[in-house]
Amino acid sequence: MEVQEKILTNVKMPFCPGCGHGISTRSISEALEQLGYKRKDVSIVSDIGCSGLVDPLFDTHSIHGLHGRSPALGVGVSLGNELPNKKTIVIQGDGGATIGLQHILEAARRNVDMTLVIFNNMLFGMTGGQMSGLSTNQFKDYKQSADEADPYDVIQLAHTAGAAYARRVNHIANFTDALKEAIATRGFSVVELASLCTSYSMKKVSEYQEYIVEEEKFINDRPVGHSPVRSTKPLIENMKGLDTLFGNNLEGRIGVLIAGSAGGGVQSAAQQLAQAGILAGLHSTMKGEYPITVGTGFSVAEVILSKEPINYTGLEKADVALIITDDGYKKVKNILSDKTQVLIDEKVEMETNFTKKGFTKAGGKKGAALSALAYWLNESNVFSPDALLKVVENHKYATELSEAISSYKNV
Repeated sequence: MEVQEKILTNVKMPFCPGCGHGISTRSISEALEQLGYKRKDVSIVSDIGCSGLVDPLFDTHSIHGLHGRSPALGVGVSLGNELPNKKTIVIQGDGGATIGLQHILEAARRNVDMTLVIFNNMLFGMTGGQMSGLSTNQFKDYKQSADEADPYDVIQLAHTAGAAYARRVNHIANFTDALKEAIATRGFSVVELASLCTSYSMKKVSEYQEYIVEEEKFINDRPVGHSPVRSTKPLIENMKGLDTLFGNNLEGRIGVLIAGSAGGGVQSAAQQLAQAGILAGLHSTMKGEYPITVGTGFSVAEVILSKEPINYTGLEKADVALIITDDGYKKVKNILSDKTQVLIDEKVEMETNFTKKGFTKAGGKKGAALSALAYWLNESNVFSPDALLKVVENHKYATELSEAISSYKNV
């Protein structure tokens, strides 16, 4: 007889004492093990909330998403991997099910082959015990909630939308068997498990039973939904690449940080540096950051230039930092190290020991970032500032940009 492979890790359960999520988690593991699934046959998808704490508990593939969005992620995982011996298990709480209800209905409508397990404690446990869309009217009365709207019956809704299997289970002793049925069902299955929150609800399961919805089970005999396979061409197949036109003197790789203010051309300057790096025969990436207001506040960009392919675009530390404004300096000052070469505009009012240069004076407010980049390229000899001039020669503002680049000679 084949030995069952353990699905859970040895990580301690993170739930409050008495929380029903622990038995729900163990029941999922037991069901998978009894059905013969191996750890790497299973993808666990979760989202925000107490139910989302399950990630380190399963020794499987795992994906963690935004609140309520785990069913949508699960659909993508399942449709992308339709091997019969693989299984996608989605876990969310009643809060997540409320927020992402449309995702549940869409998975049911398409009858995607995955199992959704809802840990229903009838409240938002992570944010203070607020009522959810699955809180019963009796429970809301117990909690003295002002919410008078009737709750959703997510099992009825999923069944009506087309789920192959939809079931509510209130008794712990039946959790594993119900989950085995659901997981073994081809198509979309959803199981709602009654889960007691001992922090914001009552302390005993026997008391909790008075407030939950009666058990129910529905079956739809439907074909499993599949994603149509289409043969398409890669999006970049017909895109013309940049030819190498300049040499470079870089050894290894270098990370460049440009920090300024909105409207100062920081993002476009960083893009132009990345393109210039490609013209100089290097691999390059560009990543920008700015506040949601877009038109005010800081604007920061990271550029990596490398002899070798770049597999991660994040800049953990900057080798060079070009700081144009006070906004930019405030944003990045805590990530500058004593190994970072820092060039800072002379108009930055904050006291620093860094080398100050007249980038804004030479290039103007909108051209200071380009002026700083051209200055650094000329001083470092990584590659010629002429590569920047080549990048902007066909730009609609070619004259202004070229003047900003050439202004480095007056810094």
